Amino acid sequence: MTSEITRQRPRRPARRRRWMRRLLVGVAALLVLIVLAAWAFIKFQPTQAPLALPGTAVQAPAGPLDGTWAVSSGVAGFRVAETALGMSNDTVGRTRAVSGTLAISGGRVASAAFRVDLTAVKVNGKTPPQFVTSLRTARFPVAMVTLAGPAAFGPSLGAGGTVRVTAAGRLSLNGVTRPVTLTVSGRRDGTALEIAGSIPVAFSRWDIKGPGGLGFLGSLADHGVAEFLLTLSQR
Repeated sequence: MTSEITRQRPRRPARRRRWMRRLLVGVAALLVLIVLAAWAFIKFQPTQAPLALPGTAVQAPAGPLDGTWAVSSGVAGFRVAETALGMSNDTVGRTRAVSGTLAISGGRVASAAFRVDLTAVKVNGKTPPQFVTSLRTARFPVAMVTLAGPAAFGPSLGAGGTVRVTAAGRLSLNGVTRPVTLTVSGRRDGTALEIAGSIPVAFSRWDIKGPGGLGFLGSLADHGVAEFLLTLSQR
């Protein structure tokens, strides 16, 4: 009887090893599934196109170009490249909470100032916690873009053409104001004025602390692009 019990005892370590192997295989399979799911999400996640003037036909200009123009509708946001598992995509935020005015005199933009409500920015329909933390939107809820000096659109804008200009401006963000370069496209559409533009933003210049790296899983870039597409009507 004693000899039979002695012979049966070694089976327990063997069972334990088999259990451990099965557990490790299960964990490894779960990790593979997680990685594949993340890869598929990044690869096939639709990315919103950069904000730009629509490719649709416009009406002939109606009314004077000179005067003060106010935002009647628009969208603004940001675009930041993200890399994960060897795949690249863009994280894109959008909001329609944009306001401001633009003054044109003698065919030149004499002044411009626009406000963006950062607390209303959404990524895939949600407010990302990291965005709130990095930009400290609870303390600095508004971003401001102003023109640093007059910018010439050229006579073709008043004649119904589409123009593209580069202008000096200032961007106030996260409690910091820095000079920036705006690339802007503009056109008339009947009585309306449409403008679209972008501003490169290096986060360190505005004391923006991005999220930490995710190791081999990936990370966000340390710079991005602010974008806007506005329709303005004359006051």
